Amino acid sequence: MLALGPACAAAFDGQRIDRRALVQRHNPVLHEADASPPLSVGNGEFAFTADFTGLQTFPQLYEKTIPLCTQSQWGWHSFPAPDGLGAAQLRLEMFDTYGRQVGYPTSGKGQERLFAWLRENPHRLNLARIGLRLDGRPPSPEDVKEIEQTLDLWTGILESRFQLRGAPVRVVTCCHPEMDALAVSIRSPLVDGGRLSVAIEFPYGSAEIHASDWKSPERHRTAIVRQERHSLEVRRELDQDRYTVRIAGPAALSSAHKIMVTGPDLVCQFSPRSAAGALPSAAAVRAASTAHWNRFWSSGGAIDFSASQDRRAGELERRVVLSQYLTAIQCAGSMPPQETGLTCNSWYGKFHLEMHWWHAAHFALWGRTALLERSLGWYRTILPSAREKARQQGYAGARWPKMVGPEGRDSPSPVGPMLIWQQPHPIRMAELCYRAHPGRATLERYRDVVMESAEFMASYAVLRDGRYVLGPPVIPAQENHPPRETWNPTFELAYWSYALGIAQTWRERLGMARDAKWDDVRARLSALPVKDGVYLAHENCPQTFTERNRDHPSMLGAYGLLPGDGVDPETMRRTLRKVFAEWRWADTWGWDFPMVAMTAARLGEPEMAIDALFIESPKNTWLRNGHNSQRAGLPLYLPGNGALLLAVATMVAGTAGGFPQKGWKVAAENLSAL
Repeated sequence: MLALGPACAAAFDGQRIDRRALVQRHNPVLHEADASPPLSVGNGEFAFTADFTGLQTFPQLYEKTIPLCTQSQWGWHSFPAPDGLGAAQLRLEMFDTYGRQVGYPTSGKGQERLFAWLRENPHRLNLARIGLRLDGRPPSPEDVKEIEQTLDLWTGILESRFQLRGAPVRVVTCCHPEMDALAVSIRSPLVDGGRLSVAIEFPYGSAEIHASDWKSPERHRTAIVRQERHSLEVRRELDQDRYTVRIAGPAALSSAHKIMVTGPDLVCQFSPRSAAGALPSAAAVRAASTAHWNRFWSSGGAIDFSASQDRRAGELERRVVLSQYLTAIQCAGSMPPQETGLTCNSWYGKFHLEMHWWHAAHFALWGRTALLERSLGWYRTILPSAREKARQQGYAGARWPKMVGPEGRDSPSPVGPMLIWQQPHPIRMAELCYRAHPGRATLERYRDVVMESAEFMASYAVLRDGRYVLGPPVIPAQENHPPRETWNPTFELAYWSYALGIAQTWRERLGMARDAKWDDVRARLSALPVKDGVYLAHENCPQTFTERNRDHPSMLGAYGLLPGDGVDPETMRRTLRKVFAEWRWADTWGWDFPMVAMTAARLGEPEMAIDALFIESPKNTWLRNGHNSQRAGLPLYLPGNGALLLAVATMVAGTAGGFPQKGWKVAAENLSAL
């Protein structure tokens, strides 16, 4: 049992958490055709989002909420480039950088088509739509009554019961933990009578949120590779992109892009290339899913708030449990996830590397470091292009992009290419891995990523008037600042110092000498900017709490998310109170509330920490499926889920403590703090 800090309530004395009871009391249960909280199954590399039938029978009901998609880490598509153009032809906008001109892909003026194409491509693909058919046709939503759908988090199995035109139907859906394969079992008199079947339909690619174009059948191809009595393999071709689909069950290609499957059970595997070996049965997939999720919940961290009297405790526990599940199926793959994971597309399906921290760092604090390491290794694959990016801009080391697809090419944007707070993330995440697995193997695995990240950071800082400055041009984590008028953002200054310190420690662990330039940058880095006794967004922003009091209150991250290099705690306490009083919370984002809570916890303000997690804002909306909704067009936001897990672990395990003594009684196991 984890011992809690002195500012927290005591843990249950010697009592082990009943993990199965903890998890299953938060199983999502739906009883109506509610389009706002569709449920998903997945494994980190692949996910399937279902409607109330357990499949994707009624996609039209979800078009304005959360689209029903089947997505993977490897499933991408690109439209043909306009007029044979490519990234090399994009003209850069030049920014004066202390007398040196540096180009950034920030303006589409006069090159609108190329600019848009580079932003939209590649885009993540909806691999298929899988839905029920009654007598060969889609049923009507009005045909479905008496819905009872449960996602059993303990097994990862989605069970959907309903009446379809008066006949009982039971659909069991789950994902294989190690294969990108979906298993479906249907039990109903309608199946026995040959009336109920499953349609698997394939779209052309789209950069929209639903990742599907159903109106261009002539632009893609579905071809049979192999067909036997109870199995079928097809190859999908979309422009230059390919993938295969294998089906175990009585299946036939019934039209150009539709497969009909009859019988009570089917297994459907998606793969970037043809796979060998027989597919497992639906029963075997269910058994594998059950074993996987039993292991997941039985290991790693756990928090039980059931003995707390505070009225918010049950809801916080629900968010924590569901966030563990959602980040495991959406954010634990071989590449950093997009902000909507494998549910649907946001920003064309690309991932934002400044968000990678929020998506995945919590795995290390919850005793599941291996899930973080799955995506952290991706940085090594794009290291050559990151080095070239830094070289072209006149810097040393490797500069990590902001908004990217699997190839690692930075997407043009008026904002994204100017951000820098993604740069220290790999250093800090590598340190979390080392903390879990100290030893030479970890050091060697991430050595180049850590060293090249730090090389760029030291090179990026400019020495002026005896101190090192960051920017201009720069856009900080709080993105509503013009790059030419911004320098020395508070959070980035603290992060630069902290991450360079970690990198120096790595040099020493590896038997290398300390880098004199890195030490000099840390020693003479500009002080965190203060005005009227509070920290500013950046040095040139006296209007931080008037004109700029929206978006991320990122200055708080210097003490909470970070341990506080250069921070005066009392100045930060005043800043925290001013943010609480004057920030426009409707204009923030889902990870801001946990970040504020972490600052409050580190300052020994547990009541404020809890209050921060429950600030009323449209961006702090939590759906019944556990997703953190933001706005129309961004109906889920996994950085909010990951940030919550970071905050709660730190509040429980941190020495200052983050839970009030009054009303809170917390049991916790296997957690650590930042």
